[in-house]
Amino acid sequence: MGTRTSWLDDEGDIVIDDMAKKLESFVQAMADGVVSGDEVEEQESRVAALMKEIEPTLDDETHRKVTQLLCELTALDIMQVLHTAQEARTKTTWRP
Repeated sequence: MGTRTSWLDDEGDIVIDDMAKKLESFVQAMADGVVSGDEVEEQESRVAALMKEIEPTLDDETHRKVTQLLCELTALDIMQVLHTAQEARTKTTWRP
């Protein structure tokens, strides 16, 4: 069995986003600076396939915890995107 890669670094910070940025699918999607609808659909298909593979292997308690983790991680991603957009908006001032 291989070495397990932790989801957190030594300081307890989440490193999943760093790991995601190294995925070949992510690198290819970002190569031209534009994420197309097709690329989003392909990513959704990869996620759904992994869910179908993994979900049946989980006992009820682990399933509950992983479901909560996925929901919290999704909420974090959305909040980070919105925060970044809001920060960019506040740095730009409109002058009539």
